[in-house]
Amino acid sequence: MLETIASYIWSAGLLVLLLGTGVFLTIRLRFLQFRGWRTILKRTFGSLKEKPAGENRTALTQFQTFSTALAAAMGTGNIIGVAAALCIGGPGAVFWMWFSALLGMALTYSENVLALRYARTLPDGRRVSGPMAYLRFGLHSRVLAAFYAVCCVAASLGMGNMTQSSAISTLAKQAFSLPPLWTAVGVAVLLGIILLRGTSCTGKVIQWLMPLLSAVYLLAALGVIVTHHDALPGAFRDIFCGAFGIRAVGGGISGAVLKQAVQTGLRHGIFSNEAGLGSSALVHAGGSSEDAALQGMWSMVEVALDTLVCCTLTALAILTSGALTQADHAGAIITAAFSGIFGSAAPEVMAILTALFAFCTLIGWCCCGEQAVRYLGGERLRLPYRLLFCLCAGIGAVVSLRSVWALSDIANGLMAIPNLLGLVLLG
Repeated sequence: MLETIASYIWSAGLLVLLLGTGVFLTIRLRFLQFRGWRTILKRTFGSLKEKPAGENRTALTQFQTFSTALAAAMGTGNIIGVAAALCIGGPGAVFWMWFSALLGMALTYSENVLALRYARTLPDGRRVSGPMAYLRFGLHSRVLAAFYAVCCVAASLGMGNMTQSSAISTLAKQAFSLPPLWTAVGVAVLLGIILLRGTSCTGKVIQWLMPLLSAVYLLAALGVIVTHHDALPGAFRDIFCGAFGIRAVGGGISGAVLKQAVQTGLRHGIFSNEAGLGSSALVHAGGSSEDAALQGMWSMVEVALDTLVCCTLTALAILTSGALTQADHAGAIITAAFSGIFGSAAPEVMAILTALFAFCTLIGWCCCGEQAVRYLGGERLRLPYRLLFCLCAGIGAVVSLRSVWALSDIANGLMAIPNLLGLVLLG
């Protein structure tokens, strides 16, 4: 029943709403994500050494905010998720992932600008930020703001938590024969040590771990592509032909291939970069800078790195190495793709890398859920939420997650609907 509800929510209607909102905001922003990269890179990476005016020293620094937002988006979806997308939708799905990312940049920029523009402090001292701010003070709807916050908490405990710890447990069992119970205890304890020490500890862990992980993984993917560079033109040909349903034999157009490529690419692109869900604005709300345009530009960089760089390199590594024809499920495909670089140690190395990405996603989504919890109940709920988050991470490592995945899909879809409504009406 839950899977039926999730498939109904994530039907073509929501995908059209997401893409339509992305097109609308792209026009409103005068195609900023296509023409403005010189300014974007100068404003973002070029300003890391500067001290923003009015910086809150108890909040995350700009680079910590960037790393945390990237951690919330970049995880198992960029590795295992891409392999799964290629299995379901074929190489053409990659093109539609690019398409969703380009429109997603307009969505995530707008989320961050509106979130900071409408941020307010309530009489009881609560700081209202993220999508809750523009839903409550922009659309003047407390109901939509509260609804969004509840869905966000559910998503943070489901997709941002239990599904990630389940992935870690599965990888540890497959690569190292580690019992799930041991993984559950280890993940819960380590997460507790980091989260319960406060925001500064969370930021420090992420700002070191996320760039290091990303660099190692991207270099490994580049190594696979360079090793099989002769197959690169064929990989791009398969991507563009598959994107429009062009058959490899005979050159005919298949409507079924086209439909599968479009649906798979768009859904996995949204799942990967989370543009349109408002999660980026939630993370940036905890940052030290209140420059709305700067936060929006950082979020565009995050989407570009997540989908246009990381997902693309993963896809090209799989396609050029021929791994798609060597295995029949996502984990085995990834192992086959990187076996040329890591040899017989590929299963263990890729398991460690993927598990660490999933752990970073856990931390990033805790920051998202915490903003929603503080909106709903104030600062007093912050510690209970973090304890619950650690408990759910332990539970996720040992239980069957079919229902959790379905609930997560429902929560994500319900997050997107009020968020997109706010973006359109405040465009």
